[in-house]
Amino acid sequence: MKKPELLMPASSLEVLKTAVNFGADAVYIGGEVFSLRAKSKNFSSEDMREGIAYAHEHGVRVFVTANILAHDRDLDEFEKYLYELKDIKPDALIISDPGIFTMARRICPEIEVHISTQANNTNYATFNFWHSLGAKRVVTARELSLEEIKEIRENIPEDLEIETFVHGAMCISYSGRCLLSSFMAGRDANQGACTHPCRWKYALMEEKRPGEYFPVFENERGTFIFNSRDLCMIEHIPELIAAGIDSFKVEGRMKTALYVASVARTYRQAIDDYFTDPALYESRLSVYREEICKCTYRLYTTGFFFGKPDENSQIYDSNTYIKEYTYLGLIGGCNGDGLYSLEQRNKFCVGDTIEVMKPDGRNLEVVVARMTDDEGNAVDSCPHPKQKIFVDLGIELETGDLLRRYDH
Repeated sequence: MKKPELLMPASSLEVLKTAVNFGADAVYIGGEVFSLRAKSKNFSSEDMREGIAYAHEHGVRVFVTANILAHDRDLDEFEKYLYELKDIKPDALIISDPGIFTMARRICPEIEVHISTQANNTNYATFNFWHSLGAKRVVTARELSLEEIKEIRENIPEDLEIETFVHGAMCISYSGRCLLSSFMAGRDANQGACTHPCRWKYALMEEKRPGEYFPVFENERGTFIFNSRDLCMIEHIPELIAAGIDSFKVEGRMKTALYVASVARTYRQAIDDYFTDPALYESRLSVYREEICKCTYRLYTTGFFFGKPDENSQIYDSNTYIKEYTYLGLIGGCNGDGLYSLEQRNKFCVGDTIEVMKPDGRNLEVVVARMTDDEGNAVDSCPHPKQKIFVDLGIELETGDLLRRYDH
């Protein structure tokens, strides 16, 4: 039985390194163009090179998303971008457009091509089509059940890999084929500029009663009739493996390092525990569930994996983010005074009780004993995000440890 790859998202170089440190087998990133996440930080060419080098040093692969549905006006620039990627040498390109696929195979045939979920891959004939053209991997549409994925596995070549989203936000439309953002805001989701109008508040208005708004369903935060729950399959690792999935993909190229660290570490432990002993995995299900909730998330669902959702597993709900932990930053090196460097992401103070999240699975509660600025001056707090500080937490730390605060 083959152990599946754990594929994590990264919005920046910092998050890529976090994904690597906390257990990813592969990381997918986007460049500054053509990556379907126009609002994400994304990677410059220099960051891409550094990130790929860092990942490869740790035995982790890097895939670059180039999965917009291209228009004629994009093609000349896209060709130049592919030559740039040829020189940067990622491990794979994630593509949805057949024309871009053909261009990539011509310009950089040495780089694997993976077919994006945006291509709506719902049957084994489609998988075989892409394989015949040279694709190494196909990402399933998110609307498939495990039974359908298993049938695909049984009808495609052994060397064609199946990648499937197992965790993260879900789109209300078929694998992202949505025109709502274009209609509501003039920004094309299939060009990477989605404004996420499915997350907006809506009310019902009858045409002969203009200005009278009737709530569809409402909680204390508003009405969210399109808002989907987040996918979470941490309690169903055996079923995912039995379906023949080669790569477990996590959504989230606009997420923080805390999200990526929490999800990567939990799935890493769950997968490894299962392959060590299925009984060990079963005994730790409550632990995985507790840890996977220690980042910003919506209520969870298993999506379409077990068939069309029923009333007990409804995907669409009056559902907003739950946030109980705040990301404080990542530990860097240690200075001559025994303090550890940190580029602070949110405010905390001397005397605060915070938590050190370590890649090996431990969560250590500590009290901030001392803090200085980068000139060595003692400070009680550091209110400015992204300011470099040095901290003493009373314990020995390692580069890459993540600091968070419980705020519930």
